[in-house]
This record gives sequence, structure tokens and C-alpha cells, in this order.
Amino acid sequence: MLAFDDEQPAAAALAAALGVPWAQVQRHRFPDGESKLRLPPALPAEVLLLRGLHQPHDKLVELLITVPAARALGAQRIVLVAPYLAYMRQDMAFSPGEAVSQRHIAALLAAQVDGLITVDPHLHRIASLDEVMPGCPNRALTAAPLLGAWVAQQVPGALLLGPDEEALQWVAAAGQAHGLDHAVCHKQRFGDRDVRVALPALPLVGRAVVLLDDVASTGRTLVEAATAALAAGAASVDVAVTHALFVGDALAQLRAAGVRHVWSTDAVPHATAVVPIAALLAAAVQAF
Repeated sequence: MLAFDDEQPAAAALAAALGVPWAQVQRHRFPDGESKLRLPPALPAEVLLLRGLHQPHDKLVELLITVPAARALGAQRIVLVAPYLAYMRQDMAFSPGEAVSQRHIAALLAAQVDGLITVDPHLHRIASLDEVMPGCPNRALTAAPLLGAWVAQQVPGALLLGPDEEALQWVAAAGQAHGLDHAVCHKQRFGDRDVRVALPALPLVGRAVVLLDDVASTGRTLVEAATAALAAGAASVDVAVTHALFVGDALAQLRAAGVRHVWSTDAVPHATAVVPIAALLAAAVQAF
């Protein structure tokens, strides 16, 4: 297995779960911003490549260098494990001339690797990655049941609340797996940091609410949902997400809104990561 030098904990956990050795792709950044990469000088025919694609611009370029370099060093079949798959949220053109990034990035990756395993990609208007990755075997896993198990342990009887309709697939999977009530809010977005959230029509007074979603970036939707839930009488509000991006002061804004705990998986390295996914990824690799 290959992994980059900035993902050592994730690589070690996945390699241990699979019972295989792993080696680093070492990176050097030149003053002009370009990267020099160094792989092991000889590779086996089958290579598993771990690379999360948060902070995607640098990582996508490094990936585009690494894959052909690995082939030149002996790799014949390369399966990419990308716990976070970037650019999946731009799934349609909202204005004339707008690039549908999901389609283009997925096709780019499909042309490079021989298979892809990822976790909770943001698929809203398509049913599966097959629609945008033709000819590339793939497996889109979900960490929702793992998050649901964590929530059920930490906050028994919690109400799982999706901050918008797109979160239904995740709150339903988490709730049904662990017998937790679930519902979703209605969201209107006016800009990257300008959203309005309407709560579902059910009583929240005295209830422990856990906001659950696939990804948190600016955190504005979660802040609005938490504020509304507390105003409606919720006893507490916690947050559980698969991918903790939390750009800028997003985490501080959640705390200021009254959110008690923030939990995430380790699909993206973050201080809130408490739910490991190595076993989930390993099972998918072994079945791939």
C-alpha cells in the first residue's frame, strides 16, 4: 500500500486492518509551489493508494503525478482509497456556462485509476458514482451507521436531525441502524455563508438533538439548524459528521451557537475525529 507522508496515522490504521505493509510517497515543495514526489523504486503489480482529497487542489495534482509514476515503477492495477472525495457537491450547472465539477473530476479520476473506494460522497442528483465514473469499478461506502452507533452510545434516545433535505440518506441510515428517531430540516441557500433553515414539524422541547450530515465546511447550515433547535426548546444540540472540513472559524461558530459536542469520523484528519473508519475501508478493499 502507498500513502502520502501527511497521512501516516490513516495509512498505519488501514495497513494494520488489512495486515499489509505500506510505504510513503514523499513530497518536497519547491519555492515556486511545484512538488517533487518520490515513490519506492520498485512496486508490485497490485497497488492500493490511500489519498484523501480534502484541500483538493494540491492533492489532485500530486495524485496525477503519482499514478503514472507508480505505473512506471511496476504497478499494473491501482485502486485509489479516497476517504473524502472532493468536488462532489457541484453536481449541476446552476447558471449558464457553469462547470459541473462533479462530472469532470470523477471522469478525470476514472481515467487514472483502476478502481475507487470512498466514503459518503455527496451524491444528491445522481444515484451512484457509476454515472460519472464510467468503466471504473467503485465502491461508495457510508459511515452513517458508525456515526449512529456513536450517537446512540453518547446520547441514548437522541433525535437525529439532518440540517437539510440532502442529509436524509445519512440520518435515515444512522437512525434505522440504531433505532433512533430522525427527521430533516428545510434549507434555503442564498450564498456560501448565507442560509436559512426551517425545522421539521415535530416537537423538540426537552429533546436531545444531534445534527448529522455527510460534510461540514463553513458550518453555516449547522449553525442555523442548531440555533433554531435550541430556540424551539431542544435540551441539547450536538453535531456528528462524516467529513469534518470546518474551514475558518466554523467550529468556533458552532460553539457560539450553543452546540455542546462535535464529533466526526477520521475520514478527514481533525481534532473532532472520534469514529475510526479503517475497518470499514479494509472490508471494502478485501471485497473489491
